[in-house]
Amino acid sequence: MSEFRWDPHTYLEMLHEEIPAYERLQRETAAASGSGALSLLELGTGTGETARAVLQRHPGAVLTAIDSSPEMLEHARLLLPAERVRLRVARLEDDLPPGEFDVIFSALAVHHLDGPGKAGLFARVAASLTSDGRFVLGDLVVPEDPADVVTEIDGVYDTPSTLAEQLRWLADCGLDPQVVWAQRDLAVTVAFAGAGGRAAGPPAAAAARRGP
Repeated sequence: MSEFRWDPHTYLEMLHEEIPAYERLQRETAAASGSGALSLLELGTGTGETARAVLQRHPGAVLTAIDSSPEMLEHARLLLPAERVRLRVARLEDDLPPGEFDVIFSALAVHHLDGPGKAGLFARVAASLTSDGRFVLGDLVVPEDPADVVTEIDGVYDTPSTLAEQLRWLADCGLDPQVVWAQRDLAVTVAFAGAGGRAAGPPAAAAARRGP
């Protein structure tokens, strides 16, 4: 993944400008994490907005959060409860933090990896989930209809994949994926480590419910 330095002070403003459905994506990602987990891992925590929403749904959980930017993590540190969060500087290409996690989640970070990078990350995620854990991915995707492209991408730092590709890579890791929300070039996918962990929602083979 190409190196890029975000400005934490302008990051949220940029996201709202470039991704009109940003707030909806955040809500859907947090909702897909379920409730009652004890151990959480976030991949690409940014300024901590997604982490804050997910922590509210899991009041007894401890979160490990990684990001490649120390500046972004310092910004997140101001937002998140210190007693419940462990922040680490790491890239998505690196080994994941040790341990098993009930929920691993990521919003608007994984699309920066190319196809093999995503597949490799998904394999590491699958190995880091508890037996009934889940992986929640809210991100940009390449839509089937080019007219559904909303967010401009550069093709270098931004390298989204299709939903079909992501579902295949997740299934190849032994996970059970389903798309729980999709709107044009955005989607939220949940991949379960075991059939017993499936939450209510449409199966992966069905069309994702689309937001307005």
